[in-house]
Amino acid sequence: MEKTETSPQAAELITVFQQGGSGEKKIQGIKIYGQQIKIVEVIDFPTTLPDFIDDPQEFFPDHIQGTLVLSFLKHPDLVDHGAEYCCRQGIAMIASGPRKIPGAICPITCCGLAKKDALGRYGQQFGIPEYKITLKNGRISAIDVLRGASCGATWLALPRLMDCGPEQALEKVAREVQFLCQADPASFDPITGHSPLHFAGNVHTRALEKALKEAK
Repeated sequence: MEKTETSPQAAELITVFQQGGSGEKKIQGIKIYGQQIKIVEVIDFPTTLPDFIDDPQEFFPDHIQGTLVLSFLKHPDLVDHGAEYCCRQGIAMIASGPRKIPGAICPITCCGLAKKDALGRYGQQFGIPEYKITLKNGRISAIDVLRGASCGATWLALPRLMDCGPEQALEKVAREVQFLCQADPASFDPITGHSPLHFAGNVHTRALEKALKEAK
């Protein structure tokens, strides 16, 4: 499967906030499957911290190089301050997960990000999945991933549907994606009883349903 083609423009510059390598899988996926996207800095925050951080600003640099921030911070004080910090600099911050953070864009998973013009090339290429499928003799003969999860699960899972009939592919896709998904399976929504892992499987299934309806 080929990457999405984009017109020649300046690369999207991304800064990553992480703790203990928490963003490494996403960084790897972006480097492999992204086009004209450059991770210009990865800022590693300490993992051993007090429960309450009185002055989170001391952990942040005065300035960052990126035009977009991906946050994989775990400590709530760092996460909240990171959103404020980015807002002050006029930079969008994406922080995937079940928690809603004021000032940040918070899809439940990396494959739950809706398209937003302000997110540039990253927003065009990563988020709610989109595919183009070709059928031959009632079976999948070609799949192009147009948009997918930054962890790479979309690009890795979809080839496993090759030569499947539509019904078989719809039965398989959620399981294949969930096997590769980096979301925390223990992070359940107490209202719906669903986890980010369920969400990832469902959103890929819905994308496949749409692609099959449009298949040639």
